Parts: sequence; structure tokens; C-alpha cells
Amino acid sequence: MKSPFKLRSVPSFLALLSVIVLLAGCKTNGAPVPDVSHYPVDATVLPGKGPLQTWSGFTNVWADCHAAWQRDTNNETGAVVFLGDSITQGWNSLAKVFPDMKAVNRGIGGDTTRGVLYRLNADVLVLKPTAVVLLIGINDLGLGAKPEDVVDNIKAILSALRQSNPHMPVIVCKVMPSKHDLAGKIEQLNALVDEIVKSNPQFIRCDTWSIYANENGNCKREEFPDLLHPNAIGYAKWANALKPIFAKLNLGAEKAP
Repeated sequence: MKSPFKLRSVPSFLALLSVIVLLAGCKTNGAPVPDVSHYPVDATVLPGKGPLQTWSGFTNVWADCHAAWQRDTNNETGAVVFLGDSITQGWNSLAKVFPDMKAVNRGIGGDTTRGVLYRLNADVLVLKPTAVVLLIGINDLGLGAKPEDVVDNIKAILSALRQSNPHMPVIVCKVMPSKHDLAGKIEQLNALVDEIVKSNPQFIRCDTWSIYANENGNCKREEFPDLLHPNAIGYAKWANALKPIFAKLNLGAEKAP
């Protein structure tokens, strides 16, 4: 799939300006936070590289998520923020799975690395999280993004998180196996992100690929019925992969999903 996004003249300037505003907001205490409650009409202003989300229902999901978050803003400061797409959004049992840890879900179904970059300050950094659990990238690949471009966007996300708080742990989950035609790209993306994570102790890798992948690098229907989203068995495996990391970081989490 050819990316609809090309950096030229005005769009290039707007994309660059978006990145500058994002990073500036991460550094400025008390600075106004941009309103990201609705997906931008001109999505080419989103920072980063690669294709834009084309799913017709995405703008409604984005708006619905933000409306719900606006209604439920009590005591979210200092939480462990789970950040990602529909796989994260669908983990509705976080409070039950991790009862000894304040967990906040900031997943949006259909989101991409560019969407996360756009909303990172308003949805995550303003909460001054204790830690962030990041899982993102499968929708980029599904839209035809090059793994190298997705990695550049993930680098920008991690850079903004580090700039906001260099002492905050960031658990970077591997993109989970999915449909067979994406297996090679998923493995390539995960290997590239491995190199980023191992270079900085602030970032902790969570293996959410090998715990699911079959001999061909694909997910299994008994764990991913639609070959994309985990069921209860799949989420239980993710929880078990995170628990040792949380325990080492003294974040706490003991109950099974």
C-alpha cells in the first residue's frame, strides 16, 4: 500500500511544527495542552512518517475514547499508563488484573504510531505517569508502512517520554503476531525496536511476540480468534509477561486476569 503522506512544502512545515509543539509541551510545566479530543480534519498535520489511518470508523472511536476519558479523570495522575491501539483499548480488566497498581488505559482502536505521537502530550504526559506500557505498530504495518518508518515514529515517542521524565520506566511491548502476510514485517519491526530498547536502561522490553507466535511466526486462533485481537487467554499471557517486570519495578500486580 502506497503511503498517502508525502513531505512537501506546507504539509512538511505543518508536520515539523507539530513535532516541535509536542516536544515543547513535554518540557514546559503549566503550558496549555493542545486539544486532541477529535482527530484532525487534515490528518496530514500529524507528526511522523507513514500512512494515515483510513478506516471510516476511526474518527468516531477516537472521539468516543476522549469523551470517556474526560468524564473519568479522577485520580489518574501518577498511574501506569497503557498506551496503544485496539489491543490495549480492549483490555478492560486492567483494574482487576493489577489490583495493587493504579492503571490507566489510553488505547484507541485503529491508532497508529503517528496518532500516538499526536496525542502523547495530552493523553499521557499530562498525567505524569509512574510508568508507560507501550504497544503500537500493527496498524501501521497493516496500512502498508515500512518497518523503518514505524521505528522512526517509535523512536520519537520514546524520545518524548524520555524528555518528559528520564527516570520513568517505559515498558516497550513487542508487536504481537497477527495475520500471516504481516509476519515478516512484524519480526523486522520488533528486531529494529530491540536495538533501540537495549541502548537505554529506561526502556524495558516485554516479549509479547514469542509467547504467541507459532512455528511460522503467526498468531493462533485459540488466542487471537480474528487473527488480530487477543481473547481472555491472550490477555492472560500478556499479563503474565508484564508481572515480573512490574515486580522488578515495584509497581505491583499479582492477580491473574
